[in-house]
Parts: sequence; C-alpha cells; structure tokens
Amino acid sequence: MAYQHHIDKDRCKGCGLCVIVCPKNVLEMSSEVSAKGYFPAFQARPEDCIYCAMCCTMCPDVAITITEDVQEAAAQN
Repeated sequence: MAYQHHIDKDRCKGCGLCVIVCPKNVLEMSSEVSAKGYFPAFQARPEDCIYCAMCCTMCPDVAITITEDVQEAAAQN
C-alpha cells in the first residue's frame, strides 16, 4: 500500500516531540518560520519513513497525518 505523510505547517508549533519519537530519524525542525512564528517539523528524509504513525500519536497539535494514497494503491493493483 502507498501512504502519504503530511505535516500541517499552520498547526505545528515546533515542539519537536515528533522528531524525538521518530524511530527512523525522518523528521527535523525547519529553519524557516511559519506564518504563526514557529519553526515547524518537516520530513528531511521522507524515503526512510516507515509510516509507523508514532509522530501522529505524539503530536499534541494534531498537525501530522498519514493517509492511504488511494490513487496510487489503485494504480498498483
């Protein structure tokens, strides 16, 4: 199955909890400030993501989602 990992930069407050819990060290904190004045997390190494959802579970702002890419999954079948 194909999945998509998304971080909502407008919701992320840059706490870094997702970076700490990521078992594959996929996430890092951005050096660019968001519209709300925070340094949001981003996927520095998306190819290493195993979609374990630890980041989603840890995020207190519900800024991270992992969804199934239905179009790509259909193309693979």
